[in-house]
Amino acid sequence: MKKICLSLAVLSMLFSCQEDEKANQSEARITKRNCVSYEVLERQLQENPELAIKMNQIESFTENAIANGRLVNGKIVIPVVVNVLYKTAAENISLAQIQSQIDVLNADFNAQNADYNQVPTLFSGVKANVGISFELDQVIRKSTTKTSWGTRDAMKKAKQGGIDPTSPSTKLNLWVCTIGGGILGYAQFPGGSAATDGVVIDSRYFGVYSNSSPSYPYNLGRTATHEVGHWMNLRHIWGDTTCGNDFVADTPLHNTANYGVPTYPHYSTCSGTPVEMTMNYMDYTDDRGMYMFTAGQKARMDAIFLSGGPRFSFAQP
Repeated sequence: MKKICLSLAVLSMLFSCQEDEKANQSEARITKRNCVSYEVLERQLQENPELAIKMNQIESFTENAIANGRLVNGKIVIPVVVNVLYKTAAENISLAQIQSQIDVLNADFNAQNADYNQVPTLFSGVKANVGISFELDQVIRKSTTKTSWGTRDAMKKAKQGGIDPTSPSTKLNLWVCTIGGGILGYAQFPGGSAATDGVVIDSRYFGVYSNSSPSYPYNLGRTATHEVGHWMNLRHIWGDTTCGNDFVADTPLHNTANYGVPTYPHYSTCSGTPVEMTMNYMDYTDDRGMYMFTAGQKARMDAIFLSGGPRFSFAQP
């Protein structure tokens, strides 16, 4: 069983570096999923050393909440503000496209996705209905001259041409724009600044597109499911290092990220050579290859909404 704990030293070791210059590049089609949530967090830790202390406290709170079996009282419904930054007509995605993404989040976080029944028997005992819902609260649109936004949160700041977050302590802000550099999206983990809290998704991968679209194989809205998982304090399933720790007890050890749609069973070379849970939303597989959270991940997400948790304000009526 994985130990769910985090020291300040381990926290700083979890994250790998990535040059910001990559975010200024543009690609016609992305062939490998690329989420830079950890790289963004590493930069935030460097800029604000006190963030490491705060996140360590959140980890301790999460560990204690799970150990004591504390549960969220009642159903959580999260209002979502979608901030659309566009230069082209394609970037100015339609309301129907936006609603398709909200629908995917609701299906995936409530075990109502059509592929949920594909979870292998080996993992059927740990697959989970997270039980968190999302409702579209507001869409804010802004025309821009920028061709790409990078990963330094400029899209979240009006003074830099972006859109400031709306009520970030009670509403999930999603920014939809062209990120660049082959990056599908990134999220801010609990504990970061309210001024930049939320999730960024490239407009080509926001919501559901056809299999013939340039968005394929990331055309089913699962980029947002993955990133909202980070926003709710989930780590990548491989722990961002070889056979690393994602602080969830019921996910198997993974060598590293998986891509495409691996043939089941896909065995790890980590201790015990477990079958990897490649269909977990927190891996890097194609959208059609990911379709489950676990009970341990659900418990970890639930903990942030408890009294004293970093997103407790979202659980209030």
